[in-house]
Formats: sequence, C-alpha cells, structure tokens
Amino acid sequence: MAQVLEFKLPDLGEGLTGAEIVRWLVEVGEVVAVDQPVVEVETAKAMVDVPCPYGGVVTARFGEEGAEVPVGAPLITVAVDGPADEDGPPAGERRSATDGARADGSRAEDARAEGSGNVLVGYGTSAAPARRRRVRPGQPAPSAPVASPTSVPSTANGRAATATAAAVGRASGAPDRAAEAVDGPVPVISPLVRRLARQNGLDLREMVGSGPEGLILRADVEYALRAAGTQAGKVRTPVAEPHPRVPQTPAPARVREPSQAHAPAAGAPAAPEAVRIPLKGIRGAMADKLSRSRTEIPDATCWVDADATELMRARDAMRRFAEERPRSPAAGGTKISVLALLARICTAALARFPELNSSVDMAAREVVRHPAVHLGFAAQTERGLVVPVVRDAHTRNAESLTAEFARLTEAARTGTLTPADLTGGTFTLNNYGVFGVDGSTPIINHPEAAMLGVGRIVPKPWVHEGELAVRQVVQLSLTFDHRVCDGGTAGGFLRYVADCVEQPAVLLRTL
Repeated sequence: MAQVLEFKLPDLGEGLTGAEIVRWLVEVGEVVAVDQPVVEVETAKAMVDVPCPYGGVVTARFGEEGAEVPVGAPLITVAVDGPADEDGPPAGERRSATDGARADGSRAEDARAEGSGNVLVGYGTSAAPARRRRVRPGQPAPSAPVASPTSVPSTANGRAATATAAAVGRASGAPDRAAEAVDGPVPVISPLVRRLARQNGLDLREMVGSGPEGLILRADVEYALRAAGTQAGKVRTPVAEPHPRVPQTPAPARVREPSQAHAPAAGAPAAPEAVRIPLKGIRGAMADKLSRSRTEIPDATCWVDADATELMRARDAMRRFAEERPRSPAAGGTKISVLALLARICTAALARFPELNSSVDMAAREVVRHPAVHLGFAAQTERGLVVPVVRDAHTRNAESLTAEFARLTEAARTGTLTPADLTGGTFTLNNYGVFGVDGSTPIINHPEAAMLGVGRIVPKPWVHEGELAVRQVVQLSLTFDHRVCDGGTAGGFLRYVADCVEQPAVLLRTL
C-alpha cells in the first residue's frame, strides 16, 4: 500500500509570510529521499533550499518557477510506500475502522522515524503533517456525479465502465464511498487535469484514477464528463465567450479633449509601453525597509574628509611583513582588507559613543542600547542590495573581520546567505567607494540608528605638515537617527573615526 503525503512550505523564520519559487530541484515522477532538497526558494532575506521530510515518488508539484507561495501552502505531494498488511484480511475486503486506524498510526510513526531532524527556522523534518490520504491501487470508486446511467463506449482499460458503474451505483442507492474520502491531497500529476476538472465543475476528490498507484489521468476526467453529459459527447476546454456586439449608434458631436489631440494618427507606430517590474523577493523587502526608514526615522547626515595615507601605509606594512617573515607568529596568514580596518575603527568608535549602537522602540517610547555590536555591511548582488551581518564584531580583530567579510560576501554573491546572516544588525558600514563615488547620504537600515558611509580613497592635493602634498583622501559620512543623539555626539563619533583613519596608532590606546 502507498499513501500520498502533502509537504507544505515551512515557516522560514523572522516573520516571513511567503517565498518565491526560484528553481524546482525535482520532477514529477522522480524518487526523492528523506531530507532531500526539492525546491529552491527566495525569501525577503535569502535563498533557501527546502528539504522534504518524506521519501518516495513525487506525484505533484504546486506552483511554477517565479510564483509567490505563502507559508503553509502545499509545495509537493509524495507517494510514500507503507508496510504490507501480512496479517490483515484478504485483498478486496474492507478493513475495520480499528484495523485502519492502527495501520494509519503505524505509518505515521514510520514517517516520524524517517525524519532526520534537519531544521529550518521553526521547522523540523521529523514532524508529520496532519492531512494525508491513502492511495489504493485498483480500488473501484465513483467518479463525478451523473444524472442518469448513460451507456458509454467500452475501452481496453475500462475507464468508461468505471464512470458508468459509479453512476449506476448512485442511482440504485448504493453507498457512496466518495463521501467517506478523507480531506487530503488529490493524486493528480498533470496541472492540465486539474484545470480541466476545475473549468467543468468536476470534484476530483470523488474520483479514483485508473493510472499507477490510483493516479487520476486526463482520460479519467474526460470519460467522467462524457458519462455526466456535461460535454455533449465531446470533451473540450471552455473558451471565453466573445464580447457581446454593441449596436452602432451615432454619437453626438463633441469637442476633442486635449489628450486626444496628441493621439497617434492612424497607421502610425504605437508608442512603447512602460515596463513594470514587480517589487518582490530581496528587492521588495529592501524597498519596504528603506521606505519605512524614510517614513519613521528623522535622520541627519554629517561628513568629513580624512587623509587615509597612514592607514594605507599601515595596511601595506602588514602585508610586507607577512611576505618577508612568513614564519613569524606575528605575520598571520590573511591579507588584511581595508574594510576590516574600517570596521575595527567603527567598533572602537561605538565603544566611545554607544548612543549610535541602539534602536528606538516607539511602542514603549524607549531608546534601546545594544550591548554587542552586530556590524552589517552593504553588499550589491545580482538579486539586489543585501546587508549581511558580522556577529559580535566588537570582539573580533582585523584578521577575524577580514575572514568573516570574505565568507559573507561570497555567500551573498552565490545567494546562499541564511536568514540569520541577514538579520539582527545594530550598526551598518556602507563602503560605496567601490562604485567609484566620493560621497553619499545613505539611508539608515531600519531599525538601526546610524550608518557610516565610506567613499573611494583617491590621491588628492592636501595640506600636510604645512605643505601642499598629494595624499590618499577619503570622504566619510555619518547618517544618524536624531532621536537617539544630538549633533554633538554624531560629530564626535565621526571625528574619532577620521582621526583613527589619519593616525591608526590612536587605536593602540584601546587595544
């Protein structure tokens, strides 16, 4: 015996209500193993491979690639083989309600035992769904309701005879086993079959198919419709009725409106229509967050130019030392990035100005200062802007920050960031200098309270020690929530960052 189990989109965490199907990893009819990924979805936060908690044959997929699926909606149905009833009654006889309940319970326990426990957020594969329906091969059952037992031409596989027998059974008052059907997934593979039945008002739950494992085929639906007399002897897909013809009546003369004065003349090429791009997935989530930030946060921006020559020299000195003395314990094995040095400066500045490592709880009318610095950094990907988060950045040194930035950047590029990698930030570092620009007024990443922007580091004329020289100059900007601090605090933070950029030795005081 086999039973068809329905696998629904699980809760992917962080308040997500749905996901977009990016790519199906299995086909209908394919055999899947327990915890095998069956679909790749894109949430508002990341790309996720969703594993199926059942092993068996995929009988149906719900949703096309690019479709939005809400949490709790069915993704696939899987036909799972159950244990044979060796001590049960002979084949063809109906089991008692007690035997059926015992067998169904054992199958449910087997399904739980097969789960490996792999967990998405709020979801474990060991949990069995409440909805299920057994599929019994070769089990006769009535099809769609029939007005009268109409004779239908016989076929080799007996589908027409099954539909006619069902009609006769209802007319003679035989018990309707379809009424006893459990509310659960319908064993249908083709979406065309579902559409054909839906367009003609046929309830597939009242049918048992003639295909393998009781699957309902298109021929089953067609014969049922013929037997019911709903297609007048021919199964066809309903076609939309043509629009009723409107009688031509002379219209009263009227003055042409201004918009019609610019209408193209007959035969002229039509103007190209505007292209509408849906805001969904990562781009839609970012649009919502930025709009909320602009709506709720009274932000202000201050900026300053800084001489980054000494910072770049310190980075080069660390690289040369590692190359010249690779065996030294101080050499390290990682090439330190500029972003990591700036992040280290940020964490030191936030230790002096903790007001900027906070958020505002308007419901309680409180400013919440966070004890740990979870540093987000903006990363541009093919799917849009994402902000991965480095956890506990205040406890990391430059080498650790470099390694974590590299890991998260690669995950963002390949679309493998998890929801945990994209949430929980308390402060954001935005290095827009990689786009070749000097300055910006960045939008705060809600619900954070501040964001530091870094422009490109380029040679510029600069007065150094009383003389004009060419130095490596960078523009720094700080956008902050005016509810958490005043301009003096924001200016002090930005000035401290600029001083550390110009004289990295200042950081030695706080190491």
